[in-house]
Amino acid sequence: MSDLKIRREHQLGLARARAVAKKWAEHAEKKFDVKCELASGEAQDVLRFSRAGVSGEMLVSSDAFELNAKLGFLFKPFASQIEAEACKQLDTALAKEAARGAG
Repeated sequence: MSDLKIRREHQLGLARARAVAKKWAEHAEKKFDVKCELASGEAQDVLRFSRAGVSGEMLVSSDAFELNAKLGFLFKPFASQIEAEACKQLDTALAKEAARGAG
């Protein structure tokens, strides 16, 4: 069972969603010392991430991002802050890509 579940729908298509996921992963690796691995698929990608006390995956499809994470004992008290930060980072990345595509 996941401690964090975040879903964001979009209209980017898989190629642009994949680019957003890669940028999100790069940011997470730098800011939170998370190790990320992206497995590309024909209809959906899976971005797995982990660090001590946190593990999960983000499913990347042509119309949605679904992030599921499991928090270790020491991180559970901070679940709401971690979720808020993950939402903020994903929303920012989506907004930037949407604006780039509109321009």
